[in-house]
Amino acid sequence: MIFLSPEGPEAVDSALQFLASLFPRKLFEDSLPPLILRHQIYSLVKDRTTVDRRLSQLKDEGRIRIFQHGLDAETFFVTFTDAYKSKVLEFASGKEFARTVTKFLDSVVTSCPDISYDKKRMLNEFGFKDTEITQLVNAGVLTVRDAGSWWLAVPRAGHFVKYFIKGRKAVLGMIQKSKYKEVLLSDLQNRRTPRAVKLGIPYHIHDIIGAQLVDCVPTTTGTLLRLADD
Repeated sequence: MIFLSPEGPEAVDSALQFLASLFPRKLFEDSLPPLILRHQIYSLVKDRTTVDRRLSQLKDEGRIRIFQHGLDAETFFVTFTDAYKSKVLEFASGKEFARTVTKFLDSVVTSCPDISYDKKRMLNEFGFKDTEITQLVNAGVLTVRDAGSWWLAVPRAGHFVKYFIKGRKAVLGMIQKSKYKEVLLSDLQNRRTPRAVKLGIPYHIHDIIGAQLVDCVPTTTGTLLRLADD
């Protein structure tokens, strides 16, 4: 894979913009902010420490939000804060929980970059009632983490997660069926997109490379993607 240069914060910022451009907004009728998987950035910026440090900085500055959407403990989604707020407000508009969602965006999302919140903070620090917390869960901006705590969430992201799981499986299956369980990156990019790959092959290429599900092997004819050993 060709890594971005220079290997610094600018490379991480460029990677975020590039990966956001791959997100198929039309598939979701533009109802979701561009969702990027943290590990996708590793496919573009070689130094993972640089990536993690920059993401932490952007999160603390309030420019991005990070989500844990239930795939596994190590998989995190990233999106730009402004895009997140915009899509949440669009979704909540005219609904019974609209006022509570707006309050949450203004008082919690704006001031606190955490990816989860416990009941004590929600009640005492942020001034929400139990009924309002229930509204936020119903609105999809909070999902249950465990008893008395919640993950920050993206409303209507369930369809994305389903498409992501199916698409990853399909792309890995394409490599699995290839001779020696390997394929040239250029060949994979040019293949006809299977129906199961709703998010697009390029989106999943950065996923499987960043998640280290394939090894990138330099060859005279280009980068070879080989299924990683289990």
